[in-house]
Amino acid sequence: MKKERIQIEHKLHSNSENIIWSLLSTAAGMQKWIADEVNDKSHHMWEFTWGDKQSQHETRNAKILQMQKNDFIRFKWEDETDENAYIELKMNRTELTNDYILTITDHALPEDVNSIESLWGDNLARLHQSTGL
Repeated sequence: MKKERIQIEHKLHSNSENIIWSLLSTAAGMQKWIADEVNDKSHHMWEFTWGDKQSQHETRNAKILQMQKNDFIRFKWEDETDENAYIELKMNRTELTNDYILTITDHALPEDVNSIESLWGDNLARLHQSTGL
């Protein structure tokens, strides 16, 4: 079954391009809001871990497909079977307030859309809690 495209927009209460970009494009930044641990295995491959590595945990590898500095990063899970599925994190500056909007694009099976949206909601809450954005 083909996955559906999901798009979520979230206002970031910051106009610092460098701070936002580091949260989207570095392993240390991603670790603040997407996973418990993120390791840069190579220039184009990251390892994401959720949970305690000593006990219950999940690890997934993601390949960086594209990255445009201060614009977007697009990656794909290594075990993804849908050739059209990817995750993209894009930052857009609003003209009115000069703040940024984070646009998240993900893909999910129709029966998983609600849980994926909820997961991104949790990630965004974690981003706000750890950075104030």
